[in-house]
Amino acid sequence: MAGLQQTNSEMILLSWVRQSTRKYPQVNVTNFTTSWSDGLAFNALLHSHRPDLFDWNAVASQQSPVQRLDHAFNIARQHLGIEKLLDPEDVATTCPDKKSILMYVTSLFQVLPQQVTMEAIREVEMLPRHSRVTREEHIEVHQQHFSQEVSFTFLLSSCYSKIVVS
Repeated sequence: MAGLQQTNSEMILLSWVRQSTRKYPQVNVTNFTTSWSDGLAFNALLHSHRPDLFDWNAVASQQSPVQRLDHAFNIARQHLGIEKLLDPEDVATTCPDKKSILMYVTSLFQVLPQQVTMEAIREVEMLPRHSRVTREEHIEVHQQHFSQEVSFTFLLSSCYSKIVVS
């Protein structure tokens, strides 16, 4: 039951983010990991609710992912009172920590307007399952692939040694 509640909370939060960032063509948030690593989603989310705080084009076009993340976290701290809970270097990776992103986005959700339409929720329900893969699932797939490679390599080497010995 707790897992179902978490999934529903994530779906609503993702719906809110997608609805808030819809007018930013460079931003397409489909999960709480890789969609955040370039810093654009955090900045778009802030800008969509508080466009008076910074120039979107300047942030989107001229900064590196770490700079954009640092910018978003500083804006949120200075103007919304949200502590800088994440280090930009930890988010600007190929697979940022899902729970950390969720925690920070939830903090934004608590202080920014929260209206979510049913259309936005239905849109998230229609996202392909693979775009919502968690970090744990990502690691599990790689571990399975690695163990299959090791098994296959072991099988090949034992077959080869039998061929050489025979």
